[in-house]
Amino acid sequence: METTTCVPVAIRALGVDDLDSVVAIDAEQQGRSRRVYIERRVQAALREPTLHAQLAAVDDNGFAGFMLGRVLEGEFGLSDTALRLELLGVRTDARGRGAGTQLFEALLLWARRHDVPELHTAASWRDTRLLHWMADMRFELAPTTIVERAIEHAADGKQPPPERRAVALEKGDGPGHEIDFGARESNDFERQSRGHADVRAMVPADLGDIVRIDRAITGRERSGYIGRRLMETMSDSAIRVSLTARLDGVIVGFLMARADWGDFGRTEPVAVIDTLGVDPEYATRRGVGRAMLRQLFANLDALRVERVETVISHHDQRTAGFFIGNGFEPSQRLAFVRRLQG
Repeated sequence: METTTCVPVAIRALGVDDLDSVVAIDAEQQGRSRRVYIERRVQAALREPTLHAQLAAVDDNGFAGFMLGRVLEGEFGLSDTALRLELLGVRTDARGRGAGTQLFEALLLWARRHDVPELHTAASWRDTRLLHWMADMRFELAPTTIVERAIEHAADGKQPPPERRAVALEKGDGPGHEIDFGARESNDFERQSRGHADVRAMVPADLGDIVRIDRAITGRERSGYIGRRLMETMSDSAIRVSLTARLDGVIVGFLMARADWGDFGRTEPVAVIDTLGVDPEYATRRGVGRAMLRQLFANLDALRVERVETVISHHDQRTAGFFIGNGFEPSQRLAFVRRLQG
């Protein structure tokens, strides 16, 4: 966030004792305190230190700034790991002196040491100051789009956004030969005869079925990633809103999401869908994906979460059609990537 001559600062790992300083700098930047969110990020790093890069900058006047990153293992359809830059803050009187740049250089070093090939982040297109800094740090627009949908609360007396007809592609014709897991049932008779999906909160016993479905969809073994996200569901239920769907007595779909105040440009409660999958045997004209979204919207309504979002690839027309068909629209936040070379 600064372009003038750098003044050296000491970069070290962020510690629990730094929490008050992080909260104070973040509150000054955002105009409100996000202590609960920041506490959760710090606690998550204590639970899974290899999946978090949390750095502090210190100058002659004390705590000067911070940078928080989290490893993405399989979220949003990623096939390789990436590091997501979640939070960055610099003390007011230290801005313009290079603290943010030095924190970022340390983050790049952390990523290289951990064999992470690229960094991801997001920013509002209106935040010109942050966008200029990101350009200086050699971020580029990512080949992805953030899409979102407002959660209309029943108590407000508002109607939810209309569902749109999903992109109509034949089974296996989309990029990567995906199957349309969100298509509408063809008629009421077929819907009644096949039955509605039974959507429930995700529990540890679901792990085996979720891994099985994910393997059938991706062709990859991701039990470690899914197991860690499932444990996060159990250890911090305040931020996880994850579901499974059953048909014919077996789990045929899953949706992994988290609800929280979050990173750049998000100051209100937001839910983020990390992963959604439906067993290919049940993915055509059974409405499993749609049923899980409906339950997710109902749960978020009860939690008074204002918005839900996810990230879709520009090349994944099937998934884009599914989410747009369920009322999602492009966000005002842009997705960025910084690829590491050498």
